[in-house]
Amino acid sequence: MENFNISKRVIAIVQARMGSTRLPAKTMADISGRPLLAHIIERTKASRTIDEIVVATTTEPEDEAILQLAAQHCVRAYTGSVDDVLDRFYQTAKQVNADIIVRIGADDPFKDPKVLDKIVEYFLVHRELDYASNTIEPTFPEGLDIEVFSFRALERAWKEARLPSEREHVTPYIWKNPTRFNIANVRHEVDLSHLRWTLDYEEDLHFAREVYARLFHKGIFLMEDVLALLQTEPALTKINQGIERYAGYKASLQKDSDQEGNRKG
Repeated sequence: MENFNISKRVIAIVQARMGSTRLPAKTMADISGRPLLAHIIERTKASRTIDEIVVATTTEPEDEAILQLAAQHCVRAYTGSVDDVLDRFYQTAKQVNADIIVRIGADDPFKDPKVLDKIVEYFLVHRELDYASNTIEPTFPEGLDIEVFSFRALERAWKEARLPSEREHVTPYIWKNPTRFNIANVRHEVDLSHLRWTLDYEEDLHFAREVYARLFHKGIFLMEDVLALLQTEPALTKINQGIERYAGYKASLQKDSDQEGNRKG
């Protein structure tokens, strides 16, 4: 990679827990004979820019299964707060001496290592940045979201963020404050944001299983492979069509309103 500062440690932190409210235990959902989390780890390992993958889970007893799976895949794992995911991320990043963090959600079975590398390389080339992602103005399918940020930015967010939405979702404090942080959005040439490739509901799991049944024999298949499949079998997109994007974050925004109401009351 030209002109990159190779002394910086780029750490992918996978946030994973069993206690999903919309689709319980989805982290271990079977897709083509392997747990969802195993697929995500393997796909992240295919990246060229990641120095280490770390799993950040919680102290809940049910998340022991996540620790065991991480060990099976020779990946370090740390436990932390259930609800304060920002603190969980910060403590994990601190323990592994991360310079640059790549946030990986454990509900995205189609994470594309090439998309991941594209965002990381953009961040590394533009050294003035604190944060880069393809999510501020989404143009990639939901589920191919990648966020890259410096440890310094993460630490500042950890110290200053107060709202539930800022603590539960790690990065909102950063990208909502462009006057405090240098941020950038990486766009795809074609807007594909209408496509839903994440996993929050039974319909999403059905979609993932159908796609994997057709493509998993290829190994680490990429965004282009899924797009080509959907061209030949467009009915697949109807399986989980019409589900709201970023429903979890929007639920946290309601908590912000409730907290503000309680403060005024």
